[in-house]
Amino acid sequence: MTTNLPEISLRPPTTSTHLPQPPSFTAPTPAWLSGTWHVTHSTLPMWKSKRNVCITYTPLPAPSSPSSPPNLPQIEDLVTYQTLTSPKLKKVVGIDTPSPGGTRGGEWDWRGKGLLKIASSHWEVLGWGDLPPAAAAEGQQGEGEGEGNQWVVTYFAKTLFTPAGIDVYSRRKEGVGKGVVERIREELGGCEDDAVRKLAGEVFEVKKD
Repeated sequence: MTTNLPEISLRPPTTSTHLPQPPSFTAPTPAWLSGTWHVTHSTLPMWKSKRNVCITYTPLPAPSSPSSPPNLPQIEDLVTYQTLTSPKLKKVVGIDTPSPGGTRGGEWDWRGKGLLKIASSHWEVLGWGDLPPAAAAEGQQGEGEGEGNQWVVTYFAKTLFTPAGIDVYSRRKEGVGKGVVERIREELGGCEDDAVRKLAGEVFEVKKD
């Protein structure tokens, strides 16, 4: 049964410059994004050989650069994961800065820290929201049963090393539920962007313990 599921609405990536952005879209604030998210589903090949993938966002003081909107401070971006065969926890740390060309917020440019400072990428929030307990429990069992949840769908632009792709985030480790994931697939499949429609058929579940 999926009667408790909320409406899921996704916008096309702003990299699809030929498509208009829906006027109803508002970006999540850095405060709402902050904290740890579990990457439960993806189309990015690099996550097929990983497990327990998490991303933690920590808002930083707003930079003094006039090119960065004062209401969108930079965010520290910490990715942690394990390979399928090792218990060692690996980390990738970077800084997210609001994209200068962003029109509605929710568009970020990532740059690595330390040895990864030469690496960069662009990502965007396509959709986000809160799930009430009834919707969060749809087809789910786990530690958070009876509690609400939050979800985010992000788009990562193509880089020299990775193809364009989609991630689905959940506050709860067990994910947002099969019904919500199916709604997300349907939204991706209905996008006017050909590349995004293709990605809808490539969504897989990221392994977790």
